[in-house]
Amino acid sequence: MGARYITTTLPYVNANPHLGHALEFVEADMLARALRAQGEDVFLNIGTDEHGAKIARKAEAEGKNPQAYVDDFAARFKTFADRLDISYDSFIRTTDPAHVAAAQAFWKRCRTAGDIYKGAYRVKYCIGCELEKTDSELEDGRCPLHPTLDIEIREEENYYFRFSKYGEPLLAHYGSKPDFVVPEERLRELRAFVEAGLKDFSISRKKEKLSWGVPVPDDEDHVMYVWFDALVNYISAIGWPLDEERFSKWWPVTQLAGKDNLRQQAAMWQAMLLSARLPFSRQIFIHGTITSGGQKMSKTLGNVIDPLTVADRYGVEALRYVLLRHASPFEDSDLTLELIHEHYTAHLVNGLGNLVARVMTLAEAHVPHPVECADEIGNMEPAFFESVGAFRFNEAMDFIFQKVADADAFMTRQEPFKTIKSTDESAREAALCDIEHLVRQLAGIAAHLTSAMPRTAAAILAAIRENKKPDNLFPRL
Repeated sequence: MGARYITTTLPYVNANPHLGHALEFVEADMLARALRAQGEDVFLNIGTDEHGAKIARKAEAEGKNPQAYVDDFAARFKTFADRLDISYDSFIRTTDPAHVAAAQAFWKRCRTAGDIYKGAYRVKYCIGCELEKTDSELEDGRCPLHPTLDIEIREEENYYFRFSKYGEPLLAHYGSKPDFVVPEERLRELRAFVEAGLKDFSISRKKEKLSWGVPVPDDEDHVMYVWFDALVNYISAIGWPLDEERFSKWWPVTQLAGKDNLRQQAAMWQAMLLSARLPFSRQIFIHGTITSGGQKMSKTLGNVIDPLTVADRYGVEALRYVLLRHASPFEDSDLTLELIHEHYTAHLVNGLGNLVARVMTLAEAHVPHPVECADEIGNMEPAFFESVGAFRFNEAMDFIFQKVADADAFMTRQEPFKTIKSTDESAREAALCDIEHLVRQLAGIAAHLTSAMPRTAAAILAAIRENKKPDNLFPRL
């Protein structure tokens, strides 16, 4: 099997981890674990984006120097990923010295290609997005993503990246690889953006106004624009430019990103790669956002769902389950604490948890030795992997929970809990076969669950090996 490189976007460390971060992390983790289960050599990259004006302002507001501020938040995000059982191979920080050096080397490559030049800079700028905005992107003079923030007018001499040069090559690539961006709707949106004409974008800031950034090579008066620096993490994480063998092994990358990152990941970054004479990314999956009660989550509305609070109440496995099965991979999804409780109770307490308890209680009482389940564990079904590989995580979870429903139906139909008590020996033997069949069904369920709910899968498989009912997997709350 081959080598596969997967990366999330790097969360910007101006606030604590939220449910959107949890969604992207868990989706990337399920993909990585499923590929490993197929024998792929996988490298999963996550980390933190730590430069830019928002960081500098936040640090100043809290009376901290920027490095101390980002150190604190990077630790929070790493703890968050560990809590969610994300099986990452790299946690990169854009303040890492190796990344800073790679960003500067990348700048030099683009400059050598003739794609970096100095020019007058006067644009409308959203500090919330850390992006320039055109009039068509604003609503009533404000960014629709950050309507409480004033749009800034910036005018100074900065470095620009020659984005306008790469419209035709980008469109040619999108046409030759129709699944380069998924879902298809996002690719159509991207094509429309590029076809409308690309404008060169600013990639530096005056150091006297913003010192918190990667220094521009050979110009001590400028630091890099945060997006230019941060995007380079995808290659610095795998050793570029110093370790060519390592870079060649892993590149190109499969990227996961939210829809507010579409332009940066699938157009700006790809143009930058072309400029540096590096291959395009392998594929970019754009997931939807999570709303609550039909509205965007906000502290003002009081509808923010803290993923760690959910994990504290229901367990990490339940949080992973809800995000993978009940959040659409491609469309926006609505979740409330009430819905999460309903999903937990119906599908985990009364569904999977109840099935495991009933089957293993019967096995412990009546099967004299652990049931051999090597075939069920080793022979996972291609349809499951196909769904995960196409980022249809909810479909893959439905596939697993259909197996739970099938086992429940078998239990109801055969009633081994009754026939095992029969005075008829042949009936008891048939019941014993049914119980062993149910244990093997559990093993198949657990094998497929390993990439989505690894702790639950491990607990089920341990119970089967020990031929013993496990502790309650999902307590009733």
